[in-house]
Amino acid sequence: MSRTRLESDSFGPIEVPFDALWGAQTARSLHFFAIGEQRMPLPLIHALAWVKWAAATVNGELNLLDAGKAQAIADAAQRVATGEFDAEFPLSVWQTGSGTQSNMNVNEVVAHLAGPQVHPNDDVNLGQSSNDVFPSAMHIAVALYARSSLQPTLAALRSALSAKAAAFSDVLKIGRTHLQDATPITLGQELGGYEAQLALCANNMAHALLAVQRLAIGGTAVGTGLNTHPQFGARVVVMLAEKLKLPLLQADNLFAALAGHEAMVAFHASLKMLAIALTKMANDIRLMGSGPRAGLGELQLPQNEPGSSIMPGKVNPTQIEALTMVCAQVMGHDAAIGFAASQGHFELNVYKPLIIFDTLDSMRLLADAMHGFTQHCLLGITANAARMEDLLQRSLILVTALTPHIGYDRATRIAKYAHDHGSTLRAAALALEAISAEQFDAWVDPSQMLDPHAHPTTVEFRNLTSKIPTGTGLLNR
Repeated sequence: MSRTRLESDSFGPIEVPFDALWGAQTARSLHFFAIGEQRMPLPLIHALAWVKWAAATVNGELNLLDAGKAQAIADAAQRVATGEFDAEFPLSVWQTGSGTQSNMNVNEVVAHLAGPQVHPNDDVNLGQSSNDVFPSAMHIAVALYARSSLQPTLAALRSALSAKAAAFSDVLKIGRTHLQDATPITLGQELGGYEAQLALCANNMAHALLAVQRLAIGGTAVGTGLNTHPQFGARVVVMLAEKLKLPLLQADNLFAALAGHEAMVAFHASLKMLAIALTKMANDIRLMGSGPRAGLGELQLPQNEPGSSIMPGKVNPTQIEALTMVCAQVMGHDAAIGFAASQGHFELNVYKPLIIFDTLDSMRLLADAMHGFTQHCLLGITANAARMEDLLQRSLILVTALTPHIGYDRATRIAKYAHDHGSTLRAAALALEAISAEQFDAWVDPSQMLDPHAHPTTVEFRNLTSKIPTGTGLLNR
């Protein structure tokens, strides 16, 4: 049998593993909340520890803690915050909705490291409540992870898209709307459109982070600041801002900061927006790379691993599949977070662990999937220019270039004739005696359809159609 020791809390003694740094309240949580395999995420634990570091320092400066004890707590908390004792935080996400047990898990570990004279509640948690510490840590964890991973990864993806857009700026292809042929576009323009969508997502995320950077600390139990020094919350925020190099501020209204999580809802909405844009981009690239012989075949995607256990030689767009599955998960998380945030009753929302778990999970999944997609798919994409040219020249929608010259109805007849007879537009136009070969070649130039304002039509159809006989020729039949 494993060795144990007795620890006590307000409910009495309880056995704790002999070598564990945590104490009685963590042990009770392990017993009563043995739910699932999801553990409280370490970025949240580290953020809680940073709050303990700042709180101990401020309490020492305010002469609320002995200087030696304050320093011991701050040193221990910093060691926890930098990941030295990650194995000491085993609690399930599915615990009390205020995160109290994880707050106490951190208090107990920090107290144990600081020395036997340090009490987890009276000293480490001095001037605090789980109700203001936990949401503050939620916001810090999100802000730190956004800065360190999510935003740089999104920036790298946008940069790679911009580079590809420039490289493919002269590659002509057929555009598509409603999954049907449309007027020409370049592959570079298409990829540039994806980058612009992601730029909107990046800007939206940055704006949403402004509210996340406001902390609930100082509100204690219900937002009144009971049992804390009036300067405590503001001074803790200043210390955290300087230490973590984040533009943190104390929340304007501490009651709202405890009872609601609109800032987290808005931030995760920016993640959902990103997931939507990524899904659109990934699906387009998946379709353009379909084949290699029975699909569109416009793009050649990198071949990273075998795609089938039964079909030899098959290779699949696996990075795209992983990315779009992640996006689906993020959209599911957004629904859960929205519901959880709506359940704030009176002075406290008690779905906090779910909200932070799903938010951090979305951030981690998006960062990892975007990195994998950029490195293992996007950077290795090549264009099948010959295939694109073939599809472009066979498209009937190039007839749109004739509309300013002969009108919509007459252009439609040419397109329908070409479709019904399996001919080219040029052959159809000549067969219908609609225009001359010279006129067709001058007017139907896909490259000039890319930027029509650079190549303005010199004669509008309403001035020209009067010159085309309406009673003669196949065009009117």
